[in-house]
Amino acid sequence: MKINAEGMHFSALDKAVRESADKNIEIQNCIGQRYLAAGLSGKNIAVCGTPGNALGAYLNGARLDVFGNVQEATGDTMNAGTIAVHGSAGDATGYAMRGGKIFIEGDVGYRCGIHMTAHKENKPAIVVGGRAGSFLGEYQAGGTIVVLGENRGEKPIVGYFCGTGMHGGEMFLRCAALPVRLPAQVKAEKQCGLHGEARELVAQWCKAFGKDAAAYLDADYFRLTPDSENPYKQMYTAN
Repeated sequence: MKINAEGMHFSALDKAVRESADKNIEIQNCIGQRYLAAGLSGKNIAVCGTPGNALGAYLNGARLDVFGNVQEATGDTMNAGTIAVHGSAGDATGYAMRGGKIFIEGDVGYRCGIHMTAHKENKPAIVVGGRAGSFLGEYQAGGTIVVLGENRGEKPIVGYFCGTGMHGGEMFLRCAALPVRLPAQVKAEKQCGLHGEARELVAQWCKAFGKDAAAYLDADYFRLTPDSENPYKQMYTAN
């Protein structure tokens, strides 16, 4: 099914998507319609244009491929599924993610992965091809964030306050040296190449955007994790 979204109100577009009997849907001329595919499952949606805020909020198993940029809060509190953005993303990408995967070919704004968490078999993941703004992984409680730093020029791979409040999960930054000062409660370990789940995630990102995997899988990374000897929980809980 193809939907021409030009001039459509976001609620009309959402209704057309939900009521379609087709599993595969192509949306053309998307211009700022928000809440697209919120809570959706069981469908594959290709979006041409720039969807508005909260794309795929509470996503529950659908796949979204966006051929353009996305605005704020993409994947807000999503539970399952995949969002692949052939462009860049705004602030608060993956806010409070509980599961699923978000692949961004370009950059992300501030507070990407804020309040990400994991529960049992649900482990959320975000892979960013470019750079990330300040407060990456703020209050991260679970899941995996990878920043590949492609085409960032002279800019640092991440902005200020990376990992502030981080008390779970892990981050991987593809760089030879850390460009910013990390909080005392975050530990950074340099490693050559990716392994395990992180390696598989980046391989999937490469496949999604047609990249040569060798340039990413065996590069130098810093793995960021909460420092168990200096945990943030001492700051937030009463003893």
